[in-house]
Amino acid sequence: MNLHPHLKVCGLTNTEQIQELIGMKADFLGFIFYDKSPRYVLNHLSFQDIANIEHSGKTGVFVNEEVDQILKIAEKAHLNYIQLHGDENQNFIIELRKKLSPEIKIIKVIRIGNDTVENKSKIQQIINSPLSALDYLLFDTDSKAFGGTGKQFDWTLLNAFEIPLPYFLSGGISEENIENIKSLDQKPFALDINSKFEIEPGNKDINRIKRFTSILYKKESQRDELP
Repeated sequence: MNLHPHLKVCGLTNTEQIQELIGMKADFLGFIFYDKSPRYVLNHLSFQDIANIEHSGKTGVFVNEEVDQILKIAEKAHLNYIQLHGDENQNFIIELRKKLSPEIKIIKVIRIGNDTVENKSKIQQIINSPLSALDYLLFDTDSKAFGGTGKQFDWTLLNAFEIPLPYFLSGGISEENIENIKSLDQKPFALDINSKFEIEPGNKDINRIKRFTSILYKKESQRDELP
């Protein structure tokens, strides 16, 4: 049985690379709708370009955006997932869930920083607060830039929390540290890769992604074969 995590490639801006990733059976395609990001998708692709992509894992990434704007973009781009990567609170998420099409799933990002141990109870409260309106969590390295740093947080910190939803793991994932996933008590539902697999922001290194997936799937298949 194949138990490897799903794969999300975020920060996409190039249609040819997107089609290559679809051919590689990437599970989630991430499009950043945050205009301060160097990977802001609307600088490269139109809503119609994204809508025309035939894939069931199209994910729009938003940072402190208005609910109505998220709804408009989700409809125009035919998104399947909404990733909230800012400081969206419980009331915001509940309002979005009520107005959003029920077929569209919501992913909430929780940023993990150096003060995680001191703020364990606060972070656990954030994890638990909007569960009824969420489908997935995503843990990423804390940064003022809201992700895309290529830096890894201490993944073992996640073992201190009760994680009641399937989660995406992000933040500096690469071929060199993928083995460290075995240190996690609760394994990630998906891995979210971005800046470590780029030639420049938004321009993905497809060959490196191919190497990464072959390493990932090989390790998992070897694990499955153990008696």
